[in-house]
Amino acid sequence: MPQPLDALAVRTWCSLALEALGREREEIDAINVYPVADGDTGTNLYLTVESAARAVEAVFAAYETGSGAPGLADAVRAMAHGALIGARGNSGTILAQLLRGMAEVLGERDGGAAEALRRAAESAREAVAHPVEGTILSVASAAAEAAHAAGAGDDATAVTAAYARACRALEETPGQLDVLGRAGVVDAGGQGLLAVLGALVEAVTGDAPAARPSSRPSPRGSARVHPVVSAATEPCADGGPAFEVIYLLEADDAAVTRLRSRLDGLGDSLVVVGGDGLWNVHVHVDDAGAAVEAGVEAGRPYRIRITHFAAAEHTEPRERVQRAVVAVVPGEGLAGLCAEAGATTVLARPGEPPASGELVEAIRRAHAREVVLLPNDFDLRHTAAAAAEQARDEGVRVALIPTRSAVQGIAALAVHEPDRRFDEDVVAMTSAAGATRYGELAVAERQSFTSAGVCQAGDVLGLIEGDVAVIGADLATTAETVLDRMLSAGGELVTLVLPDGAAEGLADRLEAHVRSGYLAVDTVIYHGGGAPLLIGVE
Repeated sequence: MPQPLDALAVRTWCSLALEALGREREEIDAINVYPVADGDTGTNLYLTVESAARAVEAVFAAYETGSGAPGLADAVRAMAHGALIGARGNSGTILAQLLRGMAEVLGERDGGAAEALRRAAESAREAVAHPVEGTILSVASAAAEAAHAAGAGDDATAVTAAYARACRALEETPGQLDVLGRAGVVDAGGQGLLAVLGALVEAVTGDAPAARPSSRPSPRGSARVHPVVSAATEPCADGGPAFEVIYLLEADDAAVTRLRSRLDGLGDSLVVVGGDGLWNVHVHVDDAGAAVEAGVEAGRPYRIRITHFAAAEHTEPRERVQRAVVAVVPGEGLAGLCAEAGATTVLARPGEPPASGELVEAIRRAHAREVVLLPNDFDLRHTAAAAAEQARDEGVRVALIPTRSAVQGIAALAVHEPDRRFDEDVVAMTSAAGATRYGELAVAERQSFTSAGVCQAGDVLGLIEGDVAVIGADLATTAETVLDRMLSAGGELVTLVLPDGAAEGLADRLEAHVRSGYLAVDTVIYHGGGAPLLIGVE
């Protein structure tokens, strides 16, 4: 039964699109033949949609804590923003702009699916420096034209027509782009977009569209298919740009116009998407430093990711190790510490928790038959569980230890012994984490009611096992009170994790406080955490 294109439909669409890309990710990765050999288009599209879906869920969660429900404008704007900040790779960046174009129309009261798809295709082409046919852009344009021809009054009819035409447009891509024709495959980015459009059809009509045949290449003559990333720009000859550079950028429109011109002269595959002061920049260049420097001149670049294509193309397959640990860490310093201990790390920045796809990618990077996953955050329990399940589907034996803080992860990692049996290792690590009580200091952002009373903006909050136990005026005194409360139940070892910018003398003061009041307790101090202070007591 057709559903109205409302906020709930957008939520359903994101969920279904994520499921579809999860199913097709490996196939999409496998058919990439243009222009660079790093085989991650399916993965990039999955991570982009996952970020969009998470943003939509956050909007619904915010309304659940109050009253009412989000409107369509709230949902589509969250979807577009989530895709923008989480966009990966060339195709993911273009998909983010497609979603932004749709949001511009659907966020208006009179906008419908047909007009939204038209604006999406138009804005995506505007974002690409040198559009080429036979790519995701061709599939998007064909879908938009079919939706418009079907009529603007019926969203179900429009999206169904768009999907049907997109299927045909995808099959036409090998005839539009020679490199696809030679390899005997369709465009990888276009196939990913088709999965997203199919999810939209199901969300609006209530019925899943008929599945199209697999696009995995079959052996044909001497054709050889290499997994490479899809793009929507001019073909790259062998010996093309060495690096992919991606970053978020805070800048005004005029600065971004100048940046486009500067980057276009540095390399190719240039895509700049976004607006309203926030942009996602993607380019292939030989001089990665110059591309980042251009962003600095334009505004404030951050979340900078640089990939060396040669490493992706020519890395020889390596033998899987027997066992690895994957740990989420809240700061660069802890990432280094855990890496020295042999763990593969995933950085969780303030306000930017990793998505399940990022955890799956870290498990793949670990390249092990057995993996112990340490989320180190209570709020990541569902994300980590989803990542573990996906990795298991890929044949990796994964044990998820539900660590709630980085100090519990440190304790677990300290007793990790890869040479003993997997089950024994997991039990020992789980026991060490469970025996570590954890605390944290934070600064209140607003007035709020807590389990320790009412706090004001700027108050220092001392949390024990996730609950506010102390409200104080300064960091050091509050930390001492938290330590006293935690040590009142006993303990042999205190672990303190301070941020790199911690006040001078804070570590010495807290260590002296423990030494003077608890003679049998040792203190270990690490730097490089994300919170003002993390505390562990074993």
